[in-house]
Amino acid sequence: MRLWRRRAAAKETSEESRQIPREMFERVRAIEIKARRLVNDLFLGEYHAVFRGRGLEFDELRPYVPGDDVRSIDWKTLARTGQPFMRRYREDRDLTVIFVVDVSASQAAGSLPATKADLAAELCAVLALAAIRNKDKVGLLLFASQPERYVRPAGGPTHVLRVVREVLWARPASRGTDIGAALEYLTGVQKRRATVFLVSDFLTGGYQRQLRAAARRHDIIAVRIREPVDSELPNAGIITLADAETGAPVEVDTGSAAVRDAYARHVKETDVDRRRLFGELGIDEIPVAVGKDYVPALLKFFKRRALAVAS
Repeated sequence: MRLWRRRAAAKETSEESRQIPREMFERVRAIEIKARRLVNDLFLGEYHAVFRGRGLEFDELRPYVPGDDVRSIDWKTLARTGQPFMRRYREDRDLTVIFVVDVSASQAAGSLPATKADLAAELCAVLALAAIRNKDKVGLLLFASQPERYVRPAGGPTHVLRVVREVLWARPASRGTDIGAALEYLTGVQKRRATVFLVSDFLTGGYQRQLRAAARRHDIIAVRIREPVDSELPNAGIITLADAETGAPVEVDTGSAAVRDAYARHVKETDVDRRRLFGELGIDEIPVAVGKDYVPALLKFFKRRALAVAS
């Protein structure tokens, strides 16, 4: 844990002297333009309605007016004076949003021109821009089989561009995926409560303990990114695959229905276990897929959250 903290802190405090190609700047700019349009047209009001900071701070008492919500009556004052008064609050907008993003090798692999890493960067851009526009701070933690890079929460549109660039330009030193290690690091560096978007394909396990600890402190929202071959293998005969996270070659007979069924069953069982855990901990999940429009999934999430906030 200390080793990861020192390594991440070193990466946080000094920008590497790496030359970012012009293509990268153009990709970041294109994502920013799309994200800004979506935030302006769709998500800004939704975000504000759902994420109201750490809570509401008591402001003052005012006389009851017919039609007021009786749930806001200050009953102690009523008992003392015999007159109904309403408790007024003001928003505490001091909210921190942190993106914990899986940048393991499997996020850059797949069967489509775009990758899970590309979609992760775009989603982070949309949500980060909405946060910044609401005066919230945004931070970033990239991880593979260990925490790879930590960017402290900050505000401003330039910071959003940095978050997008870091996700797209990630060059992790490790290849595997350890969600538990990332969550353990997060609880160590982020002491005060934050809204955490945990972005991964969640095709691994073994992070239950760390997730429980993190969920006690933070509001965690899972963003599950998948692409077609994550769920089922195509019928393409005997093929040689390279494990994206270890590089080891593996021969697979995709022409075998038994092989394809076993693969699909394993993924389904992993998903069932994850959903059960998320449900137990009250963690929302936003399922998105590479090559498909993610706007409906985000809108559905915001509406679901808004109902929960209102109830």
